[in-house]
Amino acid sequence: MNEKIIEKGLLSITLCLFVIISLIIIFLVHESIPAFTHFGLIRIFTDMRWIPDLNLFGMLPMIVSSLLVSFLALVFAVPLSLTTAIYIEELSSISIKNLFKPIIQTLAGIPSVVYGFFGLTVLIPLIRDFVGGDGFSVLAASIVLAIMILPTIITLSQDAIRNVPFEYKQASFALGSTHFQTISKIILPTALPGILTGIILGLGRAVGETLAVLMVIGNVNQIPSSILDSARTLTSNIALEMGYAMDIHYNMLFVNGVILFVIIVVLMALTMCIQHKWGC
Repeated sequence: MNEKIIEKGLLSITLCLFVIISLIIIFLVHESIPAFTHFGLIRIFTDMRWIPDLNLFGMLPMIVSSLLVSFLALVFAVPLSLTTAIYIEELSSISIKNLFKPIIQTLAGIPSVVYGFFGLTVLIPLIRDFVGGDGFSVLAASIVLAIMILPTIITLSQDAIRNVPFEYKQASFALGSTHFQTISKIILPTALPGILTGIILGLGRAVGETLAVLMVIGNVNQIPSSILDSARTLTSNIALEMGYAMDIHYNMLFVNGVILFVIIVVLMALTMCIQHKWGC
């Protein structure tokens, strides 16, 4: 009897979550339909200008900037995350593992505004003084995002490395392989699906981040020709303009949201495909 009650309770909670998510999607699409109808997909995705006062709502620069910042963040974060995960799981002592675990958890729990404030007060002056430009740039946003997604990639990479069967390592050592050869030839290829999952989830976090990026990227609607140029992402555009948007401008911001939602869905589908292909 108790098991049936618990089962029905869990089913009810699951159905409630499904209904809530469905309502959010319906509302998002419903509010964006007037914009899609008025301007059309081609104009929205190819126009370079975003000037609400002139009824110009081109999103191409923001889409390009969002993807550029996110992928550049991965370029910074993946090598550091992967080497950290390998060191913690394969090379470090128990005391080092116990030291790093709370540090990584702390990084994951820091609010995004703190990362943005760090970028604003420390990172931007450093870029301005030693690299060039005015500091507010794609580079600054990418570095901040890279720091923010480190815990996600490190944690999932650690789990993937830890789940490699110990028999694989024993067989490798028995054949005369060194520890480095075992890591590079056995452990990393076996753990690759889990590592890729962590990277994709980190990319999803980077694409969806708003406040920290808003504080350091400069928010100029253009396709950046250099990583030192300012730019504007889809998320920062919503945060900047939702407070005063009206009529078709308001609907266009929901189009921003639909594009972000589609990107996240594609990333989640890719994650599921990887897990299904490798059976993890």
